Amino acid sequence: MQPEAKDPEEDSVWEEPPSMLWGLDPMFNAFTRLYVKDILQMRESCQVSGIYFYNSHPIFKVDVLGTVVYKREREDFFCYGVDDGTGVINSLCWKDEPWREQGDPATPGARSFGSSAREDFNPANELKKLRQAQHSSSHLEIGELLRVRGPVKTSRQQREIMASTYYKVSDPVMAVQISWMMEVPQLYRQCYDKPFHLDSSAQNPNIQGGSASYLLGRATRILKDFLKEKEVTRFRPYDVQDLLQPLVSRQPQKTAAEQVHIQWEEQEPEAGPSSGPPTSFKQLRELLQKSLQILQDEGLVFRKVKCQDEVYHVTERDKDLLMAIRDILREDCRREKYAEKGCHILHILSSVRQRYSRNVSKAALELVLKALECNSDIISTSDSHYTIL
Repeated sequence: MQPEAKDPEEDSVWEEPPSMLWGLDPMFNAFTRLYVKDILQMRESCQVSGIYFYNSHPIFKVDVLGTVVYKREREDFFCYGVDDGTGVINSLCWKDEPWREQGDPATPGARSFGSSAREDFNPANELKKLRQAQHSSSHLEIGELLRVRGPVKTSRQQREIMASTYYKVSDPVMAVQISWMMEVPQLYRQCYDKPFHLDSSAQNPNIQGGSASYLLGRATRILKDFLKEKEVTRFRPYDVQDLLQPLVSRQPQKTAAEQVHIQWEEQEPEAGPSSGPPTSFKQLRELLQKSLQILQDEGLVFRKVKCQDEVYHVTERDKDLLMAIRDILREDCRREKYAEKGCHILHILSSVRQRYSRNVSKAALELVLKALECNSDIISTSDSHYTIL
C-alpha cells in the first residue's frame, strides 16, 4: 500500500508547528489508536523524518488491533500483515535473543536438575514454561488477533509499524474487539478530530516567561469547574470575572520604570499624565475574553444572539437547543432521503442554524448529539449520521 495518499491538510493553508512545540500536544508521546487507513494516509513531517501528522497532531507511535492476514518469517523477525477493517499495514516484530539462539523453546531439550518426580518449585522448569508462554503469545498464524504498538516508519515506499510490543489476543467471544470498536470512535471525537491549536503566547517567545500560556490554561480550567459545579444555564462575563481576579493579582509586580512605560503607551495622544484604570483590569479583561473564546471553540458555550449584552449559553444545559435538535431529527428522519441512514451532522448543523441560532458551532452540536445519545434519545448510525429513536 502506498502512503502517499492525498491528505486533506495539503489543500489548506495549515502549516505544521515548530518541532520544539510538539511536546505540548499530549498525543505526541502517546500510543495513538488510529485506524490503519488514517495511518497510511498521514503526511510525514518536513522537519523531522519519522514524525507524521493527523489533523495537525504530531504522531510517531501507534496502537493497532487487527487480524493477521499474511505472515512472513525471517531469522530475526516476523512480518505480520494486520487488518483492522479499514486497511492493512505491515508490522515488523523482532524476535527475542533466546529464539534465535535456542530455536523454539517448546521443543524438548536436555533436562536439568528437575528430573525428579517431586512437585517442588523448579526454577529451570518455570523458566521453560515462561518461555513457552511468551513464544505462544508472540508466534501468530493467519486469522489470529494481534495487538501491536510501536513507532511508524516508511520503508521501501511502504508504511510499517516497528513493533516495540506485540502479542496474540485471545478473544473467543469478541469482547476485546467490541470494546475496541466502541473506544476508538470516542477517541476520534474527543481528541484526534480536534485540531492541535497553539495560543499566541506559545508561538511568541517574546511573551515574558511563557506565563501567559500557563495563566490561560488555569483560567480556562477555573471557568470549566465553575460551569460544572454551579450547573448554570447561562451567564454574562461579569458573572465570572471575579473568579479570575486571583490569577492576575498573583502576577509578579513590574518595576516602577516598566509601570511608567506601560501607562505611557496606554494613554491616548491627547491625554495628559496617566489617570486611567490600573493595568491589572485590562489584563483581567483580556484573560477573560481569551478563556471564553476557548470555551466557545470547544463547544462548551455559545452566544445565541451576538449583541452588546454578552450572554453565553451553556451548550449541554440549553433545553431549547436540545429540543430543537430532537425536533429536526424527528421531522427529517421521516423523509425517504434520511429514513434509512439518518441525517448527516452537517445537515443537522445547517437546520439548527436556520431554526434556532446562527451562532451554534459544529463543536457545540457534537456535544449536544453526544448528550442526546447518552440519554438514548437518538442513535448514531455511523460516525456522522444520526436518527431519532
